[in-house]
Amino acid sequence: MGSPKLHPMSRRGFCLCCISSAAVAATGGWLSPRQAYAEARGLVSLIKDSAATSPIKTYKLRNNISVLEGSGGNVAVLTGSDGKLLVDAGIGVSQPQLSKALTELGNEPIAQLINTHWHFDHADGNEWLQKAGAKIIAHENTRKHLSVVQRVEDWDYNFLALPANAVPAEVFSGDHHLKVNGASITLKYYGPAHTDGDISVMFTEANVLHAGDTYWNDIYPFIDYSTGGSINGMIAASDANLAMANNDTIIIPGHGKPVSNKAELQDFRDMLVAVRDNVGNLKKQGKTREETLAAKPTAAFDARWGQFLVDPGYFTRLVYEGV
Repeated sequence: MGSPKLHPMSRRGFCLCCISSAAVAATGGWLSPRQAYAEARGLVSLIKDSAATSPIKTYKLRNNISVLEGSGGNVAVLTGSDGKLLVDAGIGVSQPQLSKALTELGNEPIAQLINTHWHFDHADGNEWLQKAGAKIIAHENTRKHLSVVQRVEDWDYNFLALPANAVPAEVFSGDHHLKVNGASITLKYYGPAHTDGDISVMFTEANVLHAGDTYWNDIYPFIDYSTGGSINGMIAASDANLAMANNDTIIIPGHGKPVSNKAELQDFRDMLVAVRDNVGNLKKQGKTREETLAAKPTAAFDARWGQFLVDPGYFTRLVYEGV
């Protein structure tokens, strides 16, 4: 097989956690993440190249909460007299664009940063944001992964530990509560889901929920088994997110269209359950991974969910690994 061409994509949607399947979509055949890595000239370099020039788009929500799209995962921002609070940090090379977008939201200093989990496209900006004044908060497992060399097998890549100042200074093991800029904020820990350190961030009075990478809007999600991810955990996290939401809740996904709602989240949860059950039934019948892939267990959902970087074949493999 010749070297694959990367799948065309929106620069704002370019993200570390799903690029390894791009070559599969481009070639129309089965290519393992390890092969994709070997043939794609270094994924992290490609990601940084894209993030360095990607524009940032700002969506103003309510109660001084906005979401910024364009640097890895979707970044939420709460402004007010206590200073800016960010949910997720994006990719470090996006600093010029993110700084400009943050300044346009107001002249308050950057004060706090919450990491929803450890992945590069959500925490790589920790270093510059900490230097800008942010106190970094995360689940204890997120700090653990950011503090050491962390390997992700599906990307065939070893991530170096972040500098000490970029590692979360405040951690928690269960749910955690904050009061910032007059807003009551609940950080909910899920247990193993996308990783083993995923949290959501609920702005109670505004009724705005940042679900991190436990929710991918209209995109098949990546599940990081290397650091404790689980298909069943993703479903459990979706159930927990749904329980916190009502029909008026604005839901911010980790990836995909950055402004969502409970109905779309319900569709995501139902898709996860259906694909898990389809793949699980085939595996119970003794089907190999390749035979399961050939049976197209995601076919009913591909038109909506399979048109981005985590393509149907790669998502099937991820689910197969976990059932």
